[in-house]
Amino acid sequence: MSTLIKSLAGLGLGAALTLTAGTAMASGSGCGTFTNADGVDEHLACSTAPIDFTNKGSLQNGAKIFMNYCAGCHSAKYVRHSRIAKDLEIPPELVEKYLMVTTDQIGDHITAEIDPEIQASWFGAAPPDLSLETRLRGDDWVYTYLLSFYEDPSRPWGANNLVLANAAMPHVLHNMQEELSQEEFESEVGDLVNFMAWMGEPARHDRQVIGFFVILFLLVLLIPVYLLNKEFWKDVK
Repeated sequence: MSTLIKSLAGLGLGAALTLTAGTAMASGSGCGTFTNADGVDEHLACSTAPIDFTNKGSLQNGAKIFMNYCAGCHSAKYVRHSRIAKDLEIPPELVEKYLMVTTDQIGDHITAEIDPEIQASWFGAAPPDLSLETRLRGDDWVYTYLLSFYEDPSRPWGANNLVLANAAMPHVLHNMQEELSQEEFESEVGDLVNFMAWMGEPARHDRQVIGFFVILFLLVLLIPVYLLNKEFWKDVK
């Protein structure tokens, strides 16, 4: 993905590309297509998001990035600040001091600072709630989307996106991208998407662990059930 971005950036994308990016799911037909400078349609494969709910450092950093760069416009109405403190193992006083940018009650949900009607007049549409965005689009889709912004002077905010052509969202991570190396930027975006995936389903890791042991139990149970069945039917011709 980084190689693709660097090579495309060198083409002067604002003038060189006519985008036809689709919004296909990460698990389906990738992350869309674009037309390159030679007029040839190229497939854009989704990059793999580094999702790991056991990595508390990643989730904590992702929460910081979300609150600093996303919460000003986007809400996450199904997530409480108190749940962030508990699940991500962040002391409540630190959540109150550094992560509660839109409220002063730790039990409140994450809400945007700006009225949706005002946002709609600015961007053409109100920014969506991000609580379940990764479940709607897929972790890999969201990760690839955030890595796929490029300069486009023809757009109102000076940026376009390979995954979602003519997206209304500005490239809010532009300054971060300018300050970091490509590898560091991808790591930061990975932490952000990891946190967004946690928001969409905080119990995912526990569900997967419990599911593994349930399947293991059923497989072990299959042995005595099979032997018992064999014993019951041994005299039946």
